[in-house]
Amino acid sequence: MTPTDARALRRVAVASLVGTTIEWYDYFLFGTASALVFGKIFFPTLSGTAGTLASFAILSVAFFVRPLGAMVFGHFGDRIGRKTLLVVSLLLTGSSTFLIGLVPSPETIGAAAPVLLVVLRMMQGLGVSGEWGGAVLLAVEHAPPRKRGFYGSFPQVGLALGLLLATGAFALVGLLPEQDLLSWGWRVPFLASAVLLVVALWVRLRVAETPVFAEARERAERSAEHRIPVVELLRDHWRRVVQGVALRLAGDVQGYIVTTFTVSYIVNQVGGTSTWATLAVSVAAAASVVLIPTFGIVSDRVGRKGIYLVGTALGIVLAFPFFALIDTGSLAGTIAAVVLMYAVAGMVPYAVQGTIYAEMFPTTVRYSGTSLSYNLEGIVGGGIAPFVAAALLAWSGGATWPISLYMMSAGLITVVAAALTRESFRSDLRRTAAPPPADAVATVPDHEQPVRTASPRTAR
Repeated sequence: MTPTDARALRRVAVASLVGTTIEWYDYFLFGTASALVFGKIFFPTLSGTAGTLASFAILSVAFFVRPLGAMVFGHFGDRIGRKTLLVVSLLLTGSSTFLIGLVPSPETIGAAAPVLLVVLRMMQGLGVSGEWGGAVLLAVEHAPPRKRGFYGSFPQVGLALGLLLATGAFALVGLLPEQDLLSWGWRVPFLASAVLLVVALWVRLRVAETPVFAEARERAERSAEHRIPVVELLRDHWRRVVQGVALRLAGDVQGYIVTTFTVSYIVNQVGGTSTWATLAVSVAAAASVVLIPTFGIVSDRVGRKGIYLVGTALGIVLAFPFFALIDTGSLAGTIAAVVLMYAVAGMVPYAVQGTIYAEMFPTTVRYSGTSLSYNLEGIVGGGIAPFVAAALLAWSGGATWPISLYMMSAGLITVVAAALTRESFRSDLRRTAAPPPADAVATVPDHEQPVRTASPRTAR
């Protein structure tokens, strides 16, 4: 690799990291605010539990529009390229987040206030629906074959950094007197996103289109102009979409329960403060920043599948100890629970998830396949997880065992999906057809053959 190529690759890595950091900062701000203040601000006439449920219901709205956004962004991302759509997604998410900070209170405009909140949350969802898949492809399709796991982990690190910034911002404004927090303090993190948006756009506009997509276009391997990628995807690769949804289920359910529902649970059930709750999530997010690229590198050496299975299985094992540690009422126990469940059990498989998705689909439908698989899951998984957890807590009279069983069930589905996943860390991203069965590799064209890594002795 020449110095110019190395600089270009670093620029791509930074662009995928910075862009996803800002997008997830915007997205997680809403989740943290839903757990801590939105119930009191936008539903003041409801009880504490009912207000929290209403806030989590608005939180989930974004997940129901994300599949639509994934189809739109995937269509154009597979037709005209990855870079342009990533700029559009960043602008959409960033502008809606800034506008959330300007939404008047119900005392000023009445019922229109929560309605505006719903509309802007839907805009956030549409923006994020195209962000993750495009950022993953930007990194993975630029990366050398034997470093795809490492570079594919950069957008995942962006999620952890976004969560760290969001919870950190709310931890700071949470130090304000409650009256100030509810009147104007909660708006500050949303309005501050405008500055971050400008920085992310500047970085992202400086990167080039991915060479894999450019090569496919030059070889005329993309079909005629009337081709609709999502139709081709659902016709020829629907099983992989279902598999992608199942692979994401455990991490998303557990992740949103930890980062959103648990924040509310700590404050309202355990008796901790909002600063205590956001501190625990911030520590877990900081740990994730280290763990994600580490396991991305490991996956380039030993494969993705085993890492995915181990992390998901750990989440199943921790489902009951997670709440037991939090219920001790100690800050140390809470931090340990959140770090183990989120940073270890959740982020270890998430570190390789984007790369696995990219390796599952051929170039011509890769943006559509990656984005739709990731975002469809939110309807049945992460999008409703905080609401389901809060409803189960109310149904059980404050007991958490139904929530633990819910998390375990999601984990079991993902374990089965991961066990059935074909190991792909040596596959060739230039292919334009679905990966062949393991016993049919020798019959496919040379450019679709798996990339064969050198033995350790030869590599030295």
